[in-house]
Amino acid sequence: MHQDQARPGLVEPPPSVPQAATCGFYLLHRPGGLVLHMSASAEHLHEMRSEVFKSVASAGIGEDVAEAARLVASELVGNAVRLCGPWTPVIVQVSRGEGQVLVQVHDPEPAAVPSRGERAPDNADAETGRGLWILDALAPGWTVESTPVGKQITCALTCKDLTAA
Repeated sequence: MHQDQARPGLVEPPPSVPQAATCGFYLLHRPGGLVLHMSASAEHLHEMRSEVFKSVASAGIGEDVAEAARLVASELVGNAVRLCGPWTPVIVQVSRGEGQVLVQVHDPEPAAVPSRGERAPDNADAETGRGLWILDALAPGWTVESTPVGKQITCALTCKDLTAA
């Protein structure tokens, strides 16, 4: 059926959902965060970074935490692409928790768990391998959880602004 044709019995979604939907990019803003389903591409990665920053900053949380959330989400999606391949379908979630901002990325490959290389993060010869060190610095204790359809990596960014909120 052509997508412009009416489908009897189907209810039209509210005009506010989703906030952005294009081929491979489906964004839903939630109170204190967002959920983004996307196929990882350079264009989508750029837009994801922008949306993560705006979501955290517009929630009244400091720009330093918004920048950290953007960097963490970018590293996690980048790792998913390196481990699973280009155009990997991922889900990026950003939400407020008790005194923290959670950044979660879900990808379809449960066995492809990120691991550190042998080189130190300050090795001048290393072209890659700093992302997990960045996660350790910004979100110590990040976790990887297997799910029925892949894995989810969760990073908690401490936020003093949320402890008083």
